[in-house]
Amino acid sequence: MTGPVATGRIAAAVEQLHAALRTRRPVPPLSSGDAGLTIDDAYAISLGVLAKRQAEGERIVGKKIGVTSKAVQDMLGVHQPDFGFLTDRMWIEGEIDIAKEGLIQPRAEAEIGFILKDGLKGPGVTAEQVIAATEAIVPCFEIVDSRIANWKIGIVDTVADNASCGVFVLGEARVDPRDHDLPALHVTVTKNGAPLSEGYGRAVQGSPAEAVAWLANTLGEYGVTLDAGDVILSGSLVPLEDAKPGDVFEMQLHGVGGCTARFV
Repeated sequence: MTGPVATGRIAAAVEQLHAALRTRRPVPPLSSGDAGLTIDDAYAISLGVLAKRQAEGERIVGKKIGVTSKAVQDMLGVHQPDFGFLTDRMWIEGEIDIAKEGLIQPRAEAEIGFILKDGLKGPGVTAEQVIAATEAIVPCFEIVDSRIANWKIGIVDTVADNASCGVFVLGEARVDPRDHDLPALHVTVTKNGAPLSEGYGRAVQGSPAEAVAWLANTLGEYGVTLDAGDVILSGSLVPLEDAKPGDVFEMQLHGVGGCTARFV
């Protein structure tokens, strides 16, 4: 798919965002410099940055959907979901070193992750098919980050910037989604030991499984599949919260398990 933006403009944006990722120096909103930028163009930019990361040795381990809940949409001023890729370098076990991981302006959000046992290819994927294809759900923190200065993003900016993804942390629990009412799952989050936020699975498009189905169908339009073994992040159940060195976030997905994101 192509949009009105010239190939050279897309290539330049790829270089901008990749440099921002590696230098921790954000760039102005892409949309402010080119009003003709489309979501298809933004996706081409995202794939271009991903190709550079793969050339540097990173490996795709999953996909993500973002900006799914009203709370997050209102915070960011982006009123439709976005989508991106997860790589092995983004999967953090242990402490999150903000500088080492190249994070610029990180924010923590509590999510429900899906670990797939079977692949899914849109269009036409349903929430029921998502459940059938899932080996386990897992409590997780996605640490979103933007290579766009001051989080001044529109939908094309966040799609181009790999759905504003930074890194992610998975909890230890692995449970069968068929044993739970996903829309009713309740998450509570603390920051540095103090209550911060809470939410329910229904915050993401009515159900996290519906959100994953949307992701499969949207990526299917670009010939991208959700694959067996993929980790899929289904979107935040709570508002985003700024993170800095020394912060400790803990979430409890009640009836499932917990997850901790510790920043240094």
